Amino acid sequence: MKTFYLTDSGKVRSHNEDSVTILKNESNEYLLVVADGMGGHKAGEVASSMVVTHLGKRFTSLASIGSKVDAINWIKDNIKEINKEILDYALKYPEATGLGTTVVLAILTKDYLIFGNIGDSSGFVYKDKVLHKVTNDHTLVNILVANGELTQEEAKYHPKKNVLLKALGSNEKVDIDIFCVDSPVDGIFLCSDGLTNMLTKEQIEKVLADDELEIEEQVIKLIRKSNARGGTDNISIAYLLISDELKQDKKEV
Repeated sequence: MKTFYLTDSGKVRSHNEDSVTILKNESNEYLLVVADGMGGHKAGEVASSMVVTHLGKRFTSLASIGSKVDAINWIKDNIKEINKEILDYALKYPEATGLGTTVVLAILTKDYLIFGNIGDSSGFVYKDKVLHKVTNDHTLVNILVANGELTQEEAKYHPKKNVLLKALGSNEKVDIDIFCVDSPVDGIFLCSDGLTNMLTKEQIEKVLADDELEIEEQVIKLIRKSNARGGTDNISIAYLLISDELKQDKKEV
């Protein structure tokens, strides 16, 4: 198993509101998280850090996440707790009103792979040198595309392409979307929209398919490419390559 994660402020923002991590518990189960905060200096980074810190502490304290149903319930329960923490923080510190964050996460065990997301940070699986998007963006333009009111090309340049319909901290009740991946995959790739707004899926695939680069070099190259194209937002990536042994175990289950 190979893992690497990195966050970068980009070329335009004066500070970084993203948070990212990859963690492993006692049972060699993995948690990947990317959170893209919003709300300005000393607000967005607080919200995204709450996500990573809360989930990280809870996950590493577990001997095992348990069954798929256990994991899904664990995600939903902890997301509710984090949402309340963010709302309580905003009440305590009025200057932080409006803070919030997206979250995309993945949990990998020897028996299953599940994703969860709120907002427009993306979760992909990587298989046979192709990225397949698992999550759905909770954005206005994504709804318009789904309803046939915009094409994918029009959505890329729409003036309201970054308007979120869901985020942690935006409402008292927020539900996280859960996705189960049943087939074996080669890797898990999570990122904030600072990457996907700068690079196409095909451009990301090309870097990941370069076998001459180590996983760390691939992630760094993707961030450099994003910055070379403008780096208009913070950029965060969490990438895990699955070992052949674990893929074989999943096939035998």
